[in-house]
Amino acid sequence: MQHSSEIWSPRPRNLAPWAVDPASSRGRLHAEAACPMRTPFQRDRDRIVHATAFRRLNYKTQVFLLHEGDHYRSRLTHTLEVAQIARAMARQLGLDEDLAEALALAHDLGHPPFGHAGERALDRAMTALGGFDHNAQSLRVITRLERKYWGFDGLNLTFETLEGLVKHNGPLDGARQPLLAEALAEAGLGGCLDEALEAPAEAQCAAIADDIAYNSHDIDDALRAGLVHLEDLTSVPIVGSFARAAIERSQGGDARRAVYEINRRMITAMIEDVLAASRARIARLEPASAQDVRHAGEPIVAFSPDMHRELQGLRAFLFGQVYRHERVMRVMRSAETIVTDLFARYTTDPASLPGGRGYGLAGAGETARVRAVGDFIAGMTDRFALAEHRRLFDLTPDLG
Repeated sequence: MQHSSEIWSPRPRNLAPWAVDPASSRGRLHAEAACPMRTPFQRDRDRIVHATAFRRLNYKTQVFLLHEGDHYRSRLTHTLEVAQIARAMARQLGLDEDLAEALALAHDLGHPPFGHAGERALDRAMTALGGFDHNAQSLRVITRLERKYWGFDGLNLTFETLEGLVKHNGPLDGARQPLLAEALAEAGLGGCLDEALEAPAEAQCAAIADDIAYNSHDIDDALRAGLVHLEDLTSVPIVGSFARAAIERSQGGDARRAVYEINRRMITAMIEDVLAASRARIARLEPASAQDVRHAGEPIVAFSPDMHRELQGLRAFLFGQVYRHERVMRVMRSAETIVTDLFARYTTDPASLPGGRGYGLAGAGETARVRAVGDFIAGMTDRFALAEHRRLFDLTPDLG
């Protein structure tokens, strides 16, 4: 039976000249027949959604641990918010929405349990291999660790999706991002993705959508947790005017609606700023193709200078009042202890790994053992890490 050709038009009518055209995709590292129902980027998106690592995001910490409340963001709900914002901006800028969405859905697949606390603990534990970086781990997940298909490891995503993930924070600097460069080489992709050039505009949308999502929802979650109060926000950059208006309107009314109003207005303000600033850059740079975007020498999807300064002020507030709050730090220190303990136990006693995973590591060298244990722990959910710690140790830190 012959595989039918792709059924989308050669170039969708609403796709801008500077967008990545799915009909011109460079394909995949391992050749596969085209899907008769989906563009290559739609297929990538679907593979990401069906990945085991994606499902695990539901039980991985964003800022607040899951047992602290049902309504705090998890790593999965954060990811879905990023995808929604990325897709909306891509549509407004005439970009390929499916590629932007796929990149947003995949950007945090390598995050370990307990958010950045877990990452710090793994980074210290894996110094023999240069440390740990969740962006590099995301690449390892989609190129090697997911094992679902005959003939290759990983998800075999398109070169364009891989390029966007590698350049999530801009062009790849091997000296500054050695773990990401190493993961790229291990996947057989070294030199394949124009690493020194700017990311395509769709990837830039996904990256800035990440900033928009966490800056807004971390305020929302902090209000819900009682770490900050509406009155604390009245002079905070970006948030202040919305907080003052919400306080005035909610006098004697529904405070929960006031919090939601602040959150949605923050998101709207940041998206509108990105769109206006990006359109101005596009008009100035006049890119005629996706390759022109790569060679632009600067991002075309970015905040305005004024909004960038406002965001610096907002982040300073979040670090001082939320991320470094003693209640959060106390929990995160305990979480780091759990990850550190698990790593030490698994590496010194591979037989303690669950499900017989340690048998193949009994005679392995240190590098292979450290890598395997790091991959295993990075893939854990918060609750599995806690359960494993309780199984292996007499005392497990209370994360309450």
